Amino acid sequence: MQAAETIRQMLEPGRRLDAGRVWEVIELIEGQPSRLSKLIECLFDEDAAVASRAADALERVTRDSPQLAQRWKESLIGLLAETTEKKVRWNLALTIPRLKLTIPECRRVADVLNTWLDDPSSIVKTTALHGMADLTRQNPDSLANVLDLLRIAGRSGTPAMRARSRILLKAIERDSQKQVKRSSLHMFD
Repeated sequence: MQAAETIRQMLEPGRRLDAGRVWEVIELIEGQPSRLSKLIECLFDEDAAVASRAADALERVTRDSPQLAQRWKESLIGLLAETTEKKVRWNLALTIPRLKLTIPECRRVADVLNTWLDDPSSIVKTTALHGMADLTRQNPDSLANVLDLLRIAGRSGTPAMRARSRILLKAIERDSQKQVKRSSLHMFD
């Protein structure tokens, strides 16, 4: 990165769905978390390519450090409801459930993600399911509904939805078994 080069400039070159210099931006943010605000600004860029690459970088940064994006939670939830750009959608569907959300925020996000199950893009639909499954960790009341959606998608969704649904169902089942074991151990305390 050149000394005066901005994050936006790093994200600009390339066609809309090209990764461009996303990995360089990720390394920059990991080394200088204070620069994350500039990446967040790029999510709202008029250039769809810049916004898409910014969403990709944010999703990757939050895999290990979701707390870095916590202060932008409201803006990200607002963008989730407004964006029509498919790469921004699928990355936000994975990113936002990693943040600490209130139950009303979980419901709001799940409502948006539920509408995306009718999106023409298979990856948007698939990541919407994934996001809803992840939200059940913070909003267990939604688990029964999400399990139904995953079972339906596992039978009648796109090939990607069927595969992801099977993976998510196994993960939820594994988490449930761990919780049951922990609960039974506490009965003897």
